[in-house]
Amino acid sequence: MKLYRFLTEDDTSAFCHKVTAALNKGWELHGDPTYAFDAANGVMRCGQAVVKEVDGTYTPDTKLGEH
Repeated sequence: MKLYRFLTEDDTSAFCHKVTAALNKGWELHGDPTYAFDAANGVMRCGQAVVKEVDGTYTPDTKLGEH
């Protein structure tokens, strides 16, 4: 099955670490990163989609972060 996640974080090194951790667990970048102002919190936020092919069958109970 193919899994999809959208990683987000404030525009700090924490975002880079989150994406790096996903890449090191076998996730692959999907599309371009995004960058937007979060007016509710007054900060810039980053986002990056990642995908991964794994064995099994998808269900809504699939814990994406565990793959």
